[in-house]
Amino acid sequence: IPRELSCVLRGHQAVGYRCLFDASSASLRDVGAVTKSLRGCTLGFFGVLHTWGRDPAVYHPHIHYVVPGGGVKLDDSGNAVSWQSTPKNFLFHHATLIRVYKAKLADELRSANLYDSVPPEAWEKKFVVDIQPVGHGIPTLKYLAPYVHRVAINDSRILAVDEQTVTYKIRPSKSDRTVTKQVAGEVFVSSFLQHVLPTGFHKVRHYGWMSPSSKLAIDQ
Repeated sequence: IPRELSCVLRGHQAVGYRCLFDASSASLRDVGAVTKSLRGCTLGFFGVLHTWGRDPAVYHPHIHYVVPGGGVKLDDSGNAVSWQSTPKNFLFHHATLIRVYKAKLADELRSANLYDSVPPEAWEKKFVVDIQPVGHGIPTLKYLAPYVHRVAINDSRILAVDEQTVTYKIRPSKSDRTVTKQVAGEVFVSSFLQHVLPTGFHKVRHYGWMSPSSKLAIDQ
């Protein structure tokens, strides 16, 4: 989401993050329902909220979703009958998902009384929806699992600490080299704390047939 919108979420994290989850998950569900290769299917997917980028000083709320390439085909009674795969390396059209996501996020923010806090020009800026095929399920989950409960910066990236400053390393985007950054101690602490989630907030959420409340038996 654009920076102007991020600033609003930073001041209303609990409700703002819920809006992100609700808008993005509903977008996946609704776009999947009208995608030719997924019509009549129920999707299952899970999302993980992250609020940082490569530098903990940057506040960058976004959600990573893992979506199997297909859905559970249902009969007229809503019972699972088969698995229906999408074409290889294709899930949705980016442009369609972005358009639906922007509209749903606006609706969620209106319901949360946050829409008027967002500068109007923010809605004209670029929203990023990046869809990438990642291969088979088991290796993908093994690769992603360690990222689920990571924090904004781990100990190995902190190079030095003294009474006034903290020095740590970051790797800029699209670079294979690391650089060092030194900041005042209170700046480092405030940068880290902006990524601490509200008490009791669930950063991992499951939807569709992956939801714990789903009664759909996909092995029928």
